[in-house]
Amino acid sequence: MVHLVYCDNAGKKGEKVLDKILAGTKTMVVRGAAGRKIPHSRVFAGERLYFMEKGSAAITAAAAVKDVQNYVKLSDEDITKTLADHQDKLNLSEKQKVRWHKKCLCLVEFENVEKITPLAFEHQGNMDDWLIIEKIEDVVAGTSIPYDYGKSKF
Repeated sequence: MVHLVYCDNAGKKGEKVLDKILAGTKTMVVRGAAGRKIPHSRVFAGERLYFMEKGSAAITAAAAVKDVQNYVKLSDEDITKTLADHQDKLNLSEKQKVRWHKKCLCLVEFENVEKITPLAFEHQGNMDDWLIIEKIEDVVAGTSIPYDYGKSKF
């Protein structure tokens, strides 16, 4: 499977996620929720990540998944410690630390980041900020197929 990761790059100081990834100052992304949510337990070492800025229509970077850590039912103290223990890779702003203070966390470390020739993303309704797909062409304009939410169920 491959994964399409939306990155908040709204221009706020310290929150340009894709810029940090491309600069090599961010080598791990986090997703969290009150309960298990995609990509928790559904992303694995060796798989491919593709990145795009939220609100854009272009997939512009790719990387290989190096390691994944999934957590459930974390206490407030454990959430804070987990994020702090990985801050050197996560490079989170204070606002992002608050946003990702969730009981269920999925930490995805990646390597071999590369800029790619931009791929035109074909948005479909109700897509989340992390998509699990068979191949990137499934969401690229001209070759896209209807998104299958079955791959996003637990």
